[in-house]
Amino acid sequence: MTQKQNTNLEMTPLEKRSIAGLSSIFALRMLGLFMILPVFSLAADQYSHATPMLIGLAIGAYGLTQALLQIPFGMLSDRIGRKRVITIGLLLFAAGSVVAAMADSIYMVIAGRLLQGSGAIAAAIMALTADLTRDEHRTKAMASIGISIGLSFSVALAAGAALEHWIGLSGIFWSTACLSLIGIAILHLWVPTPTRLVNHRDIEPAPQQFINVFRNTEIMRMVFSIMLLHCLLTITFYALPIALFEHAGLAKSQHGLVYLPILILAFISMVPFIIVAEKRRKMKPIFLGSIAVLALAELGWSLIGSSLYGMLFFLWLFFTAFNILEASLPSLMSKLSPLANKGTAMGVYSSAQFLGAFIGGASGGFLFSKLGVSGVFIAGSILTTIWLLLMLPMKPPKHLSTRIIHLDNATSTSNNANAIAQQLNAINGVVDVIIVAEEQVAYVKFAPDDADVAALDAFNFQSS
Repeated sequence: MTQKQNTNLEMTPLEKRSIAGLSSIFALRMLGLFMILPVFSLAADQYSHATPMLIGLAIGAYGLTQALLQIPFGMLSDRIGRKRVITIGLLLFAAGSVVAAMADSIYMVIAGRLLQGSGAIAAAIMALTADLTRDEHRTKAMASIGISIGLSFSVALAAGAALEHWIGLSGIFWSTACLSLIGIAILHLWVPTPTRLVNHRDIEPAPQQFINVFRNTEIMRMVFSIMLLHCLLTITFYALPIALFEHAGLAKSQHGLVYLPILILAFISMVPFIIVAEKRRKMKPIFLGSIAVLALAELGWSLIGSSLYGMLFFLWLFFTAFNILEASLPSLMSKLSPLANKGTAMGVYSSAQFLGAFIGGASGGFLFSKLGVSGVFIAGSILTTIWLLLMLPMKPPKHLSTRIIHLDNATSTSNNANAIAQQLNAINGVVDVIIVAEEQVAYVKFAPDDADVAALDAFNFQSS
């Protein structure tokens, strides 16, 4: 029996609908998390018992529960269904938003933010996306979700500053509760229900693989990097709004008007570097250079805090470097992770991202209370320099791609797995193969520059 790869490259209307709906849900939720980022440290003194340390905890608290529950919620979705877990998560997020909206003390805000973070649905959304799209379109689907996250971050920074001026912090939290309910409506009225649930090896974690991931130095460098990147982001946005308002003289109502054009300019500036990194195989120098630019931006803010134009120039540098790292780190993780560990590695990576936000919030408040605004930026520059030094020994990543080859019932049995893997490994340029019989697929990692792509395209297996 011969099995050939599906060559239908067109997405079906159902796939397009699924991706649009799930990207929207992800964006609405991230919008709700990020909207307080540019305003909270400026406006949180309205709450009783507010101190710099507690304000920082309120900013980053969601990251702690996100980090702890991300992987368990993903595994739970395999048992009770994706939509049920996503609905529960969105309801928890809405409940946390209501608690924070009704808060009159900083402790209540922290409780609300912890409850918001407990709705850890990222892994379940990714798994549902994989359930509803064919394997050959999975990369496009994940890229669409990634774009939605980036856009939501940009909109959140601009909208959060504007909304705080109009409706206050409580109004922002009420808005995030409404966004969660809209997400539930999209989930049940627009997103299709999958006919079956599959544990996708390239997306979902496998408990038995955690030790292998933690022992892999190259993977852990990337995990450490995403944690530090979001730690730095949260530390920065504790001090930056205060610096712009108190030292550079930018009115609170004008912050949103400043963030949006700079974010757009930074996005445009990022694109050539991403192209050079991927097309010209310059990933390591672009990666290290971006970290160095982050350190430069933090140092610049500490030195010229009273110059509005100087602050905005370094803000553009910061966001350009941040966007490059945010876009390149998942690609590096994919290249560095063995296929057998990829889903688990990405789960650890995602949890580390949220843990970084929590550490950054708490650290930002502590540093501000002890060292003031310039001290926060100096600490950020030192932290980023240490990060750069730790990354210097990393090996330049090989340019690798992953392909999923479909197998039929006869060829995907465990008895034939070794024979299929041997045939695939014999193709020039193939560096890793894993056969997953229950998914009826072969995951193949290969070097496009060296691979016999025609042989991969024409791959077939004659069952015995």
